[in-house]
Amino acid sequence: MAEPRTHLIGLLLGAEEDWPTAFESLLALVGPITTDDGVTHELTSERLTIEPFDLRQPVRTELVIDRLAHWYYHPREWLKKAALVDDVYLLNSPFTFQSMEKHSAYCALMRLGLKVPQTVLVPYKNPVDNVRWAYTSAKYNRPFDLKQLAGNLGYPLYMKPFDGGGWRGVSRIDDEQDLVRAYDESGEMLMHLQATIDYDVFARALSIGPETMVMNFRPEEPMHNRYAVSHGFLSPSAGRETAALSRIVNAFFGWEFNSCEMLVKGDDVYPIDYANACPDVAVTSLHYYFPWAIKALVRWSAYCLVTGRRSRTVDLETRRYFDLADRADLSDKEKLDAYLAIADEYFETAAYEQWCARHLGHLDSAALEWFGSDDFTRMLRRTVETTYPEPERERFMAHFQGLLGLWLRDEEARLAVRG
Repeated sequence: MAEPRTHLIGLLLGAEEDWPTAFESLLALVGPITTDDGVTHELTSERLTIEPFDLRQPVRTELVIDRLAHWYYHPREWLKKAALVDDVYLLNSPFTFQSMEKHSAYCALMRLGLKVPQTVLVPYKNPVDNVRWAYTSAKYNRPFDLKQLAGNLGYPLYMKPFDGGGWRGVSRIDDEQDLVRAYDESGEMLMHLQATIDYDVFARALSIGPETMVMNFRPEEPMHNRYAVSHGFLSPSAGRETAALSRIVNAFFGWEFNSCEMLVKGDDVYPIDYANACPDVAVTSLHYYFPWAIKALVRWSAYCLVTGRRSRTVDLETRRYFDLADRADLSDKEKLDAYLAIADEYFETAAYEQWCARHLGHLDSAALEWFGSDDFTRMLRRTVETTYPEPERERFMAHFQGLLGLWLRDEEARLAVRG
């Protein structure tokens, strides 16, 4: 009789309570999984704490979902040690998120021939507070005409930090007055100027493993109303490309839990932001799409652990993409298809779908029941109470219950058709 195996998932968290609670609840619904070799696998999770660690100290956690380390350096260095020394599976690579920030991601996608809007990196407004850098700046920084650079890009444009994160330091620039003010306020942040596109739709794709949800995003709206519940808002061609681009980006950089923002004009897709170490999964913003995101996290985590998928945290194969990019005999569509084939190979997409159908076929129905339960309602109320002032709580509670009630009805109909 084969010995059963228990797999521990670590949750490295900041201030979040909603999605970890939902993840833990759905993970408990998975139950034991018995594979062809007769081994029974149990999946558990724990919330990780931050403490001193010996670099040779063994790590119990087999997989980590990280929501903290991009900004909080102590756990980031623990993740690097865990990956390099203990082979811990990381859904997002701290190595590439540290070195391949938004600037590197722009460069890589331009190299692949994708429609990244014209972008210029400008020197610091204020050199970093170090006497050596001040000397270097004074001696070697060439004067430049910021207004001329912006004029060449055309207004409106955007100024945003080269490494970005959480909309920090992002400014819409409508004229020279906005330009000067935003650059003065940038201080020691290193900034891009980026042309904008006269777009029809702002699409945001959330990708978890090989699964992708493309959503109609409205950045001008308050956070609770930014994701519109709409289907078929893109043409078939643009819909396919937005989903493909998100997965290609993730496979290229070794990111397995990331969001990609794209401007869509007709059938043309312009990727503008695709390096999000902590993509938005809050119930108060995703609402209707929240159940899908949590199920996808559970499915991908379970698949990686039970199948023994090996992490490729530091083993990137960017040359395979660049060799395709350099081929003059391939059209843009043929290149996109070839990039996607590499991404599907990276994510083992076909094997993943078959495995989920075999071992997690019950999860959709179990999740439907949980998201319609009093437990979920209590979690949602706690989230609303900690997010909004008391006079607004009932309004927002009704708002989110209405959107999630719509998902429950749609999911019931989908499962009835599938069944």
